[in-house]
Amino acid sequence: MSKVVLLHSAQGLRPGVEGWAARLREAGHEVWAPDLFEGRSFDELEAGVAHRDEVGVPELMRRAEAALAELPADVVYAGFSMGAASAGYYAATRAGGRGAVLISGVTPLAEFGVETWPATVAAQVHFAAEDPYVDRAGVESFEHALDAVRARLEIHVYPGSAHLFADPDSPGYDPASAELMLARVLGFLERQG
Repeated sequence: MSKVVLLHSAQGLRPGVEGWAARLREAGHEVWAPDLFEGRSFDELEAGVAHRDEVGVPELMRRAEAALAELPADVVYAGFSMGAASAGYYAATRAGGRGAVLISGVTPLAEFGVETWPATVAAQVHFAAEDPYVDRAGVESFEHALDAVRARLEIHVYPGSAHLFADPDSPGYDPASAELMLARVLGFLERQG
């Protein structure tokens, strides 16, 4: 089984993210879900983004790195939206990572100042087809970066436009897509374990 770090979106460590962590644990995986917002969560994405900007990305990265310092190196980095950006960054830059699961967000490596993706780190990307927050050019850039080093990549696109379609607390929650995504994530984790 895999060890997984699950990073939350700009809405914080909400029950939906904790529910995902619990489902992964039920499947036998060891999961950590650090709270980078220190107890704050938001019902509206815009309020969460404002909080993220107020705290600042450097401080959030410091918090993430403090949490990761306590964990084993051989983890799969997973995240929702803002957390997907962090998961991608840490999978690309921390030694020992086993994989990346990027949900509702993909950030091109160049935006992190990262030149190449580790060839041994597989990745899985999930997003809704019409998600206004997912930049298709960013997804293509990520795909080219992984293809350049022959890293295994799976991209899964789901119907609709909801940004956090897999979060039961989100107004755009799509139970069928969420369950399909969970099955795909569990298959990915088994291959990385």
